[in-house]
Amino acid sequence: MPLTAGLDWLLDRTVVPGYSRVGSALRRHWWPDDPAPGALAGTTVAVTGANSGLGAATTLGAARLGAEVWMLCRSVERGEAARDEILAELPDAAVRVHRCDVSDLAALPDVAADLRREVPRLRALVHNAGVLPPERTVTDDGHELTLATHVLGPHVLTDALRGPLAADGAGRVLFVASGGMYAQRLYDDDPEYTLGDYSGTTAYARTKRMQVHLAEEWARVLEPEGTTVHSMHPGWAATPGVTDSLPAFDKVMGPLLRTPEQGADTAVWLLAAREARETTGLFWHDRRPRPTSYLSRTRPSPEHVRALWNFCVRTTGVPA
Repeated sequence: MPLTAGLDWLLDRTVVPGYSRVGSALRRHWWPDDPAPGALAGTTVAVTGANSGLGAATTLGAARLGAEVWMLCRSVERGEAARDEILAELPDAAVRVHRCDVSDLAALPDVAADLRREVPRLRALVHNAGVLPPERTVTDDGHELTLATHVLGPHVLTDALRGPLAADGAGRVLFVASGGMYAQRLYDDDPEYTLGDYSGTTAYARTKRMQVHLAEEWARVLEPEGTTVHSMHPGWAATPGVTDSLPAFDKVMGPLLRTPEQGADTAVWLLAAREARETTGLFWHDRRPRPTSYLSRTRPSPEHVRALWNFCVRTTGVPA
């Protein structure tokens, strides 16, 4: 055990081996067991951004474990194409597609109402939808796009689905973040990224750090209701987001990138793992909790985390 713990620590701190397919291949020899077949039978899981990449892989993994999966996709057409690919592999899978643009805050209450009517008990809500815009973009609600997609939308949707999550008795919320957040501090003083020169990559990393600390706050709020909340990062995976938004990175790291299934492994595992019920508010990678900061300059104070929560509440009006 000390040897594997030391190797795991080394993989994590050296980044490239730990985040690449090398890390998942090595850690598979000592990480916790896979969920039992049928571990999610009789449950329902909702996944945002489920039409490609990590979202599609998470959907497939949950369906393999027996869950009914609601694919919440901005494009119904792309969602249905992804569903058809899943059904070609798992003909008996229960997979449904529902339109959901997580960045459209005004539309999310209707999406949640549809879900509540159809799904009185929700085992898990996976916040996976992500964007990396080349320039600063503002949504119809007036918010910077990465903030709306990664932070404000998930905040609204989590609150709107508290009832079905609590009714399940083992409900859990999962934020799919990014290891890129380690390079950024918590910008609670400029969440809309109005200052300085805009960078889509930086905006992505900033809002992914926000996600991790928002998950910690939701864990505190939902614990009395019996719902646990976690965040995770997938390492470096070969997804359309990486290929389209970071072509240079994809070209250099391509042979070492994880498959979408390898990147989604911890997300799928957390949907069924006992460890995800016995703890809450943790940040995971390769089936193990990880620190949320390695540098003092990126470690937020409790006051900064509370300022982020207050901003989300004030901006969205939820929780009331």
